[in-house]
Order: sequence, then C-alpha cells, then structure tokens
Amino acid sequence: MAKHDSNSLRNIAIVGHGGTGKTSLCESFLLVGGKSDKPGRVDEGSSSLDYEPEEHKRRISISSAVSSFEWNKCRINFLDTPGDANFAMDTRNCLRAVDSAVVVVDSVGGAEFQTEKVWEYSNELKIPRIVYISKMDRERANFQAALDSIQDSLGKKVTPLFLPLGQEESFKGLVDLIEMKALMFDEAKGKIKRDEIPDDMSEAAASSREAMVEDVAECDEALMDKYLEEGSLSPEEIKTGLRRGVASGDIIPAVCGCSLKNLGTAALMNMLTDYLPSPLDRGSHVGTNPKTGEEEIRTPEVDSPFSAMVFKTIADPYAGKLTVFRVYSGTLRADSTFYNSSRNTTEKCGAIFYLEGKNQKPAESLIPGDIAAMAKLKETSTGDTLCEEKAPILYEKAASANPVCSYAIHPKSKGDEDKLFSSLNRLIEEDATLNLRRDDQTREMILSGMGQVHIDVTLEKMKRKFGVDVTLKQPKVPYKETIKGKARVQGKYKKQSGGRGQYGDTWLEIEPTERGAGFEFVDAIVGGVVPRNYIPAVEKGIVEAMADGIVAGYPVVDVKVALVDGSYHTVDSSEMAFKIAGSMGFKKGFEQSQPTLLEPIMNIEIEVPDEYMGDVIGDLNSRRGRVLGMDKRGPNQVVKGQVPYSEILSYAAELTSITSGRGVFSFEFSHYDEVPAHLQEKIIAEAAKERDKEE
Repeated sequence: MAKHDSNSLRNIAIVGHGGTGKTSLCESFLLVGGKSDKPGRVDEGSSSLDYEPEEHKRRISISSAVSSFEWNKCRINFLDTPGDANFAMDTRNCLRAVDSAVVVVDSVGGAEFQTEKVWEYSNELKIPRIVYISKMDRERANFQAALDSIQDSLGKKVTPLFLPLGQEESFKGLVDLIEMKALMFDEAKGKIKRDEIPDDMSEAAASSREAMVEDVAECDEALMDKYLEEGSLSPEEIKTGLRRGVASGDIIPAVCGCSLKNLGTAALMNMLTDYLPSPLDRGSHVGTNPKTGEEEIRTPEVDSPFSAMVFKTIADPYAGKLTVFRVYSGTLRADSTFYNSSRNTTEKCGAIFYLEGKNQKPAESLIPGDIAAMAKLKETSTGDTLCEEKAPILYEKAASANPVCSYAIHPKSKGDEDKLFSSLNRLIEEDATLNLRRDDQTREMILSGMGQVHIDVTLEKMKRKFGVDVTLKQPKVPYKETIKGKARVQGKYKKQSGGRGQYGDTWLEIEPTERGAGFEFVDAIVGGVVPRNYIPAVEKGIVEAMADGIVAGYPVVDVKVALVDGSYHTVDSSEMAFKIAGSMGFKKGFEQSQPTLLEPIMNIEIEVPDEYMGDVIGDLNSRRGRVLGMDKRGPNQVVKGQVPYSEILSYAAELTSITSGRGVFSFEFSHYDEVPAHLQEKIIAEAAKERDKEE
C-alpha cells in the first residue's frame, strides 16, 4: 500500500436500511478500485465483508466490516454497517469513527425507517453525506421517486449530480450534470466511457443542471454573485462550491447505480475523493482532561499528542479480542505503550494492522485519520479513549441502548454453566448492547438484547465459536405479595417430645405500609412478656417467611409487623422456638389481611410513523397499558406510557409486525402496582403447579 497522509484519507460509513445493497456497493468498490479480482456476492455467500456464517444464513450484515481501497491518489477507508434495527448501535458507533457517510437508498423502496435513523445519527454528529440510489436495474426502479421520498421522509433536499440513463432493465449509464456528458460503463470493471448526452435526455439534463448550479451558488456568496451576473458557473467552480457545500452540510449530492453490474460505482468513487472531507478538513476533536475536567482539544496532526477512540470490538476464539479504533491525533507505532483514559490504565500495543474484511494487513505506524486494529488488549473496550499518559484526554462515549428483548437461558449440557458465562462475556465485549444478569428473585439468568434476531444471532455465534448450546424460556415475571388489610394474630409454637421441649408464643399486629416503603418491624413488648434476647429471632422468622412468599411463593413487601404480646417458658423457650412462632404468626396474619399480588410496571416509549399511531395505541391499551403523553420526534410520533412487564415480554416482535419494522421502543422499571383480581387467580394457580413440579 502506498504511503499516505491525512489529507489523502477519506473515512466513510456506508449506511442505510437493511437490504438496500450496502454490502454489494462495498464489494463493487473493491472490484472497481482494483482491490479484488472478482466481485463478492451477498446472495451467494461469497462476500468478503459479510463473512460470518450467521450473515450468510440470513443474507444480511450483522456486524460492521472495515476495508479500504485506493482511488484518485486517496486511501478510502470504508465501514460497511448493518441496516437491521437489531444492530443499529454498531452502525451508530461506526458513524462516530468516520468523517462522512454514503446513505444507500433503494430505488424501489425509497427512504425507509432505518434510513431515517441513520440520517438522524448523522445529523447529531454533523456528518457530511452523499446519497446513493441503488438497484437501478430493478423492476419499478424510479430515481426521482426515491429522491422525493428522502425529501418527504427526512425533510431534506438532495441535489442530483447525475441522472440515470434508462431505468429498470434499460439502465445503462449516467448523465454527468457537471460536465454535461453521458457516462457509459463497462460492466465487468465499471470503467467509464464518455459520450454525448442522448437527444431524449438533453432537456431534462439542462433543467436538472440549472437546479444543481443554483443549489451550489446558494452555498457561496462569491459564486452566487457570479451566477447572478453571468447566469452560469464553470465545472471547476461547481466542484469547488460542491466541496464547500458538502462539508458544511448545506448540500447533499446524489448519484445512482447498480452495484452488482458495477454501473455508477466509479462515478460515486470520484465523488468520495472530490467532495467528501479528509480528517484535516474535519478539524480538531474536543474532549476533556480526565484529571481536571477541563476541555482538551486535539488537532489531526502527526506531531500532536496521540489520541484515538475505540469504536468496535471483535471476539475471536483463536486470536482473542480484536480492538478496532480510529486515530484522531498524533502517531501510534507498533510495540509502543498507550494510556486508556476511560479506565485509568496503561496497555501495551503489540502489532497493529489494517482490517480488510476478515483479513489483516500489518502496519508499522498510524497517523491521524487511520482506522486500524490491535489484538489481545486486556482492559480496553468499545467506546474507550486511548491517548498519551502525559497528555490525557477523554472523548465522550456514545449513549448506550436499552435492551428490549429478554430470555431466561439455561445450558443444554449439565456442567456448562461456567462455560456459558465466559462465552457470553466474550460476546458482550464485542457487543455492548447485550446484557447478562441474574435475577435474584426468580434465580434465572437473563440474556437481553435489541430484538429476537439479535438474541438468535448471539446464541448461534456462541454455539459456533465456543461450543455452548442453550435453551430459551420467557423470563418469569418478578411478582411480589403484599396486603391491603389488617390483622391481629397469635403465632404459637409448642412441641414436647420427651426431655426439653420447644415453646414460643407471639402476638402480632400486621398492616400494610405505603407502596414502596418496604418492611417495618416494631418491638412493642412491654413488661418483658417476651424476653429481649428472643425478639430478634421473631423478626428473623418473619423476614424468612416474607422471602418465600405466602400465597404464591413471591417475596412479600410493604408490610408493618408489630410484636405486641406473647409468653415464654423459662426452660423450653429458645431463639429457634420464637423464630418459628414469628413465622407461623406472620403466615396466618398475612392470609387474614386481604393478601394481593403486585406486578412490575414499566415506563415505555414507542417511536412510530404517524400512520401507525392508532394501531400502536390500540395495542397498548389491549395490554393494560396507559398512554401518558405524545411527542413529535422528527417525522415520527413518540408515545409515552406505562404498561405491565408481563405484557411486553414479546413486544419487540409484535411491534415489528404492527409497524412493518418501522417502530422502535425502550422501557425501564417504574413501580409496582396491584394485579387485577381475575389475573391473580391464574398466577397463583400457575405458581402452585410450579411448586408441585419442583417437589
């Protein structure tokens, strides 16, 4: 690979909705750019970027892939990102590591839900972008309709720099609106042959060129003055204006093509080098000093202090952990030492290398803008900042995503518990949107992720890479028990079996406390009717009875118990006797105090396009949910509400079905509330069956 500098680098994320042809476009880059001799095909499982078996099986990108090619004396690093909502966090992390993006939009489907999401992410990060309208050879392909859908869905005007020559089966080339030439492509290698614009396209080309020139002129005062005076701009002036307009975000240029036939790829590659910014163009990066909290700035220069951000981790059972990062400033050499400011630790950098799909190419040193990887770092994880210890800086981490789909997991083979935990922890290092926890109440191991596909892929990877197979069950709902009434009861334990007996006698007053107040024990003994040394045993007996539950085996909460009276025997009484007496009295009193079940209630936020609002709200109501409010977020509506946890255990798949994949949601625990009476009977009966099985 030729020696490069930061000015000749382009770091680009290829983003868009799933199935729009992002990976096919990247494979076309590698072929037309001379990096590969034959095109990889997603549908044939021969892609060099979608190389995991799970990706071959589903014909989708599950994990982002990094590669590069050289074009017009520039080195172009590109990240082929997933388009499925289950893996959107990977895409978001990739956008933090690049300077620009190519948004791929299907010529038939137009802007879809994930198009809107990646557009939103790009806006947040102020990333310049180009729109590529893909699959122009498909039946019903329509370049203008796809552009209009972007305007309608995203509220952003896109400026075509090219028009298609033909559509569907007749698509054969492009009209270059800057040079006003027809570009015909050699399908085998994507090379361009220039020709005159066909007569039947000349009027449309002239009209589109005039609109494009107006868009360019509006971004630059000097160009606007010239345009108003002379009525036109030269190709060189248009290109200069485009570069400025794209960098500022005022212009989003568009091109179209067919990646599988390499039609339009070379034109897009020229746009990448001509109009998208280098790391130097993007300027300085801002962080904070981890020791003082003050702002720190790093310029993308080789003699600045080294700093970088980790945006991806890859778990490999043989090579160990691969850490993928982007250099923001300074130089990193192989076999040097760096400081992880996110974890306040020093790590040794061994070999560094560039990623080319699943392959690796050694690198001696890295400069600002380089995207590379290191192996076997012990402490470093996705989102961490790497820097010089003498010049520490901490870059802001990406916001974490809340998992929306959970299962209780059990290893199929006995003795695989430890292997299960270690394997999942390796995968969690790779994918921070996974979460593994033990529910102390239900005693289940709960694996949570961003959707059903996410969970399925994770378990397939675990079986393939680490040899661990598991079974999935819906998690048990962590119900709790409480009371609504009061009772005064005696708990008396008397046992005589020859020799010393057992005797404990308690009188308890039981009543509910406020929701969420927990357990309160009151010692109201007067006159020593129960000796002081036995009172803690009474409380312990009550607490143990509460933990096991009374009516359905769920923990008891929000009760107040006062020990008000009792009696003892000077010989037969003991701590154990009073512990049992306290437990017996509590159980009896609980049953007399209008026991009831409580269920966890979750705050839920659902984001959907307008047309699905009625269906989503109706479905939420059918789940015993309450709508608390609605907000607008871009083109979508956000429904805020509360819903019982038991009603949303499988909500991810059902929301996908209701909204054709265009709805997303998140939830978090809010509070416990009473379960409706007609459902309590069913829950208590199921709990009794479960206990019988265990016995």
